[in-house]
Formats: sequence, structure tokens, C-alpha cells
Amino acid sequence: MPGKDVTLKTSDGQFSAYLATAAGKPAGSVVVIQEIFGVNSHIRSVCDRLAAAGFNALAPDLFHRSEPGVQLGYEQADFGRGFELMQALDHPRALADIDACLADLRAHGGKVAVLGFCMGGLLAYRSAANLKPDAAVAYYGGGIANFLGEAGNIRCPIQFHFGEKDHFIPMTDVEKLRAATAVLSETEVHVYPADHGFNCDQRASYDAAAASLAWQRSLDFLRRHLG
Repeated sequence: MPGKDVTLKTSDGQFSAYLATAAGKPAGSVVVIQEIFGVNSHIRSVCDRLAAAGFNALAPDLFHRSEPGVQLGYEQADFGRGFELMQALDHPRALADIDACLADLRAHGGKVAVLGFCMGGLLAYRSAANLKPDAAVAYYGGGIANFLGEAGNIRCPIQFHFGEKDHFIPMTDVEKLRAATAVLSETEVHVYPADHGFNCDQRASYDAAAASLAWQRSLDFLRRHLG
């Protein structure tokens, strides 16, 4: 079944989100959190792949307060605009939007996880620390090192994916994350011989081997904790 755009309400208005649903009874639901490029074709394809794997997936437009419906590509100008939108993003409001998605999916029954990439990886981590998802998956979340003080608040299983060639996230930050999350009940930190954005087949940094392994690990993790 093809995905569709839906509208959700939040405390200060409403926002759009892309929804893809499993063909049969879902194995659980996932809030997919965007990169700095909006809910573009890549993020929509992630939702579609999750639906094909048996999950309901919902990707909120977190830039709706600045540029509703923005969908950027991966050219230099897109990166510039994406960074501007990211810098303008209000995290408490973005977390409220994610929480609205969690509530919407949970109302239909079953457990709900968050899964994010890049900026969305950071917000998946912060969602695990500040909201109540049943599981969290964070791909190359830049800036997590600035919020390690929140790690002790995490009460759900969490999985991280990083590229050792990522010039945005030094391995020293990954090691700090390992140390900060070591006390949690269930944490996985995976590192691949790849660059930032390795999961996205629309980017020059795409790494098919790393993307395939990380995706399988993500699906296994979600099935284990949402089933």
C-alpha cells in the first residue's frame, strides 16, 4: 500500500507527516525522524521499507514552523538551506511533535519506537531521554555529545549506528557516548567503515554494505523490542 500525507495536531497548531502502513497486522510502529533535508524522498522510502517489513511508519515534518513541506535534495545549496533550518529548529517543540506522533501511533495499539538519521538521530536519542518510546534507533546523530547529561534518563532499549569516517562525529564523541550509556539496561553501539549519511542511496557517501548491515540490525532490534 502506498504511503500518504496526513495531518496531526500539536499544542501550537498542526503539521503534516508521511504515513506508510504495514499490509497486515503490524509488528509495531515507528516514528521516523528526518535529516536536515525534510521529509524528502529518502525519508519517505525509509517509511515505505519499514512498512514492507511489517511496521507502521510515520515521519513528521519537523520544519513546519519555518518552511512547511520542504523537501531538499543533496546538492550543496540543499545542505546550506538544511543547516539553516536545523539551526532554527526549536528542540522542545520538535520533541512535542514527535510525542504527538508517538501518541497517534500508540492509539492504534502496539508498541512504538523512534528511528532517526543525522539531525533525526540526535532527536531519536533526545526522544529516548525525554519522551517514552518503547525503543530508539539513532543513525549518525550529530551533536549527541552535547546532551550526554540526558543519557541517564533513558528507560528504553537504544541502538546507535556511526561511521568511523564521519567528519561531523569524531570517534572520541562515540567513545564518550559508549561510556555515558554503559549503565543503561540495553544499549548497542555499532560503528562501520563508512562516512556520514552512509544509509542514504541518494548521497555520495552511501555505503551499500554498511547500509545493509545497519538496516538488518535495525529491523532485528525493532522486532525484538516492539513484538
